[in-house]
Amino acid sequence: MNYPNGKKHKSKALVTKQLKNSKIEYGKRGMRFEEEIDLSNQFYMKENIAIIHKKPTPVQIVDVSYPRRSQAVIKEAYFRKPSTTDYNGIYKGKYIDFEAKATQNKTSFPLNNIHQHQVTHMQQVTDHGAICFILFYFSSHDEVYLLPFTAFKKYWSAYLQEKTKSIPYLVIQKEGIHVNRKFQPRIDYIQAVNSIYFNGLNESEEI
Repeated sequence: MNYPNGKKHKSKALVTKQLKNSKIEYGKRGMRFEEEIDLSNQFYMKENIAIIHKKPTPVQIVDVSYPRRSQAVIKEAYFRKPSTTDYNGIYKGKYIDFEAKATQNKTSFPLNNIHQHQVTHMQQVTDHGAICFILFYFSSHDEVYLLPFTAFKKYWSAYLQEKTKSIPYLVIQKEGIHVNRKFQPRIDYIQAVNSIYFNGLNESEEI
């Protein structure tokens, strides 16, 4: 598979070798963060608490061969930039839409890790009554916070006006909700959702 710049997808052996490089350790932590969210979503679905899915990354197929009538082989394709956010679904009759971001930065979250098309999407779903937020994982602190989009957007406005380049960790800690990490679910963000949007409902009492 090719990427948009035309470079070939790296072989498995090369990727495995690169994973040993400590410089990409935080990238691996970011991947584990998404994996933990996926496991949490599986738990929520199994317990009939919420139905939340990760949105697939769009792929543009360029060339397909048909060695057999019943078989199609993709010969060339490109990963396209996601047009919206990472996750969406439904909880207690409300549409949920959120982005998940991990950073190694100890003191702030760099806003250049979020794109305008994502912010536009979050504003649109918020205007239609959705529960919309960003989950921040600070790997240096090993902490997760939920920040509602309504709190986030003022910092994005400041970023567009070149008044700031990041959101301080202490601000996210103060204005967001700390998300508990435990065995099941791994990242219990629904409890944070309850505390903000459902008057502190304790979902664990209903399981």
